[in-house]
Amino acid sequence: MAAQLGRRLRRGAATTAVAAVAMAALTASQAPEELVTQRNRTGAPSEDTPIDGGSSYRTELPPLNTPGKPESSIDLPSGPVAAQSGIPASVLAAYKKAEAELRRSRPGCNLEWELLAAIGKVESGQARGGAVDSEGTTLKPILGPQLNGNGFARITDTDNGAYDGDTTHDRAVGPMQFIPSTWATWGADGNGDGERDPNNVYDAALAAGRYLCAGGRDLSVDAQLHRAILGYNHSQQYLRTVLSWLEFYRKGTHEIPDSGGTPGAGGAPGGGKGGTKNETRSGSDDDAKPSGDSPEGSLEAPGGDPVSDEPAAPGGGGSSDEDPVQVVLKAIEAVTGVDVSAVLGDLFSEPMTVKAKDSEGEPRAGVPVTFRIQDTGGTGAQFPGGATVRTVVTGEDGKATAPDLVARGKAGSFTVRASAPNVQPVYFKATAKAPTSAEKVVRTGGDLAVEAGGTIADPGTVKATYKDIAVPDLGVTAKLLQNDVLVADQATPYFEDAQGNPVRSLELTTDENGVLKLPAIHTSDGTDGSPATKPSSDSVSYTLQLTAPGADPVNIPVTVTETASAE
Repeated sequence: MAAQLGRRLRRGAATTAVAAVAMAALTASQAPEELVTQRNRTGAPSEDTPIDGGSSYRTELPPLNTPGKPESSIDLPSGPVAAQSGIPASVLAAYKKAEAELRRSRPGCNLEWELLAAIGKVESGQARGGAVDSEGTTLKPILGPQLNGNGFARITDTDNGAYDGDTTHDRAVGPMQFIPSTWATWGADGNGDGERDPNNVYDAALAAGRYLCAGGRDLSVDAQLHRAILGYNHSQQYLRTVLSWLEFYRKGTHEIPDSGGTPGAGGAPGGGKGGTKNETRSGSDDDAKPSGDSPEGSLEAPGGDPVSDEPAAPGGGGSSDEDPVQVVLKAIEAVTGVDVSAVLGDLFSEPMTVKAKDSEGEPRAGVPVTFRIQDTGGTGAQFPGGATVRTVVTGEDGKATAPDLVARGKAGSFTVRASAPNVQPVYFKATAKAPTSAEKVVRTGGDLAVEAGGTIADPGTVKATYKDIAVPDLGVTAKLLQNDVLVADQATPYFEDAQGNPVRSLELTTDENGVLKLPAIHTSDGTDGSPATKPSSDSVSYTLQLTAPGADPVNIPVTVTETASAE
């Protein structure tokens, strides 16, 4: 029995009686919302890369007998229920601290710390039973299996090994099991030490809470709660397992001492290794395999739904030696966004979408597709959060769409590479274009005032921007007005054209940084034979008006005063 339970469940395999009873009790009154793996255009994170990358997780279920809330320390439960309901002190404190922070910063989310505890239990057995130091950092790295496509998703290295020590493929990291690319987006400083460390339970708990609350979710609504959990790991089995622990912890739990890694404290029943992840790097080929002495109901599930009647998706559930399940992905093909463009600061014109097909030409759900920006033009294009690599899992229609891609930096062309396990990648061409209009034209410089016969040699500079990006080679018209009419009287202020002739309107152009220097403004005192710019009173006001395509006009007062020597 132990040897059989040590293998991954194959398609159609019967679960143990204990697991079946527990699952039946759990799902009898629930109809979890089906996972929508295809990311929409609203930025909801549950449809983007799963936090743990579809890695393995613990599938043991809580005892059917749930604990009551103890009145005092002498009322603490004992036996297997106590081992399961107890949560190590530092880990429990981290969950509660994250809940308090999110109730302050995102009160509409209604995150319960028990949800973080349920996910922490499934992901790492509460940080291996509280094996953390005084700051909440794990004593040893907790690393999931290498996501190399061998029984799991294939996610090539995104962090140069900075978090997971692996420079070829990513691994899920820490007590809440973030893959490096999702930590780069959602990482948080939960203990106030100025660092964001996925191995620190305070940081990881707050980051997980922020992810679960993102997109304006209200986790008191079942459908939104389910979507948030599925965003953590795209598996119905995972959803059911987390929900079972959430209900268990809601009915009562208690604090136990941090174990320093002692088996049994907050871990698998009876101190067995259970379905825990590969929690320290061994580098062996057995990283992705559960241990052979797992207790009943404690099989490790590698990202898919091992009790489903559907075939396991690539990177999802594995198969037994007796009944291998072959999922043959034949190709991915571009659907939309093959050649797209965008003005700097804008989203690209069309989403980049691929479709995964199996050997029968049918759409294949559950395929991890990695979109990687290959930016050879220095354009600075990026996905939300500043990422250049994102992994999206295909939906039931076999499609996966890259997250919204924003053009930044400078104009130029680049490619986006979409790849999936064991098939040829697809390349998308993208062109970032310089803006041809501006949202803002802003002048820098002081007040413009001059005595008749004088010159304002430096009226300042102007910068044109579009969504905070400089607009080069933009035409800007400068005019001198009086009472909103272009001045024509020879006695009024004037510019000089290239030949030195007086003009009241000039066409100017911004430089590569979106900046131009305003031309000098001249007046005459009449000594050169031209009409004097002499006010009929102490001063006369004119207007320097700047106009550019797409921007509101900029009006700058110009005051001409009588010369000091005038009688």
